[in-house]
Amino acid sequence: MAFTLPDLPYAHDALAPFGMSKETLEFHHDLHHKAYVDNGNKLIAGTEWEGKSLEEIVKGTYQAGAVAQSGIFNNASQHWNHNQFWEMMGPKRTGMPGALEKAITDAFGSVQKFKDDFAAAGAGQFGSGWCWLVKDKDGSLKVTKTENGVNPLCFGQTALLGCDVWEHSYYIDYRNKRPAYLSNFLDNLVNWENVAERLAKAGG
Repeated sequence: MAFTLPDLPYAHDALAPFGMSKETLEFHHDLHHKAYVDNGNKLIAGTEWEGKSLEEIVKGTYQAGAVAQSGIFNNASQHWNHNQFWEMMGPKRTGMPGALEKAITDAFGSVQKFKDDFAAAGAGQFGSGWCWLVKDKDGSLKVTKTENGVNPLCFGQTALLGCDVWEHSYYIDYRNKRPAYLSNFLDNLVNWENVAERLAKAGG
């Protein structure tokens, strides 16, 4: 069964008051994400990956240390990444749930230190990629960064929060100011309840 582009969990203009414009979401979701879905479906058709879950395809086609990942991996992983990204943001302004705040404070020393590390990872990712808060295989919380479409699934990690630092995710609103985009993401766009739910599902 072919993959489909999911609807955004909010209106295209819902994040505009918080620093992500309607135009950005129209380009990012409706064009860029849709292209990953359409191109991935074409590449997967007739291969051993047809009928597999998105997670199975991402993990099965990832090649550690590869100079360039396959087209199937790139499109499947970016489809997965964006599915998470839309859910990790929201227009509902909520504070960080207590259990999540404690876990982050225990791991990083403070919420601010986590935010600093996360923003530094995103700003320091050369070229296209993502920065993440993950629960690692040993149960610890870590901030990581990945190139292009590589994601935590490739390393057996659970993605709790991710931020897209490809230029198309921020250039309309922030031009070349990636650090400003990351700061606004953390302060105004993250759906911390979603992050807390992901942590709870991963066993706290």
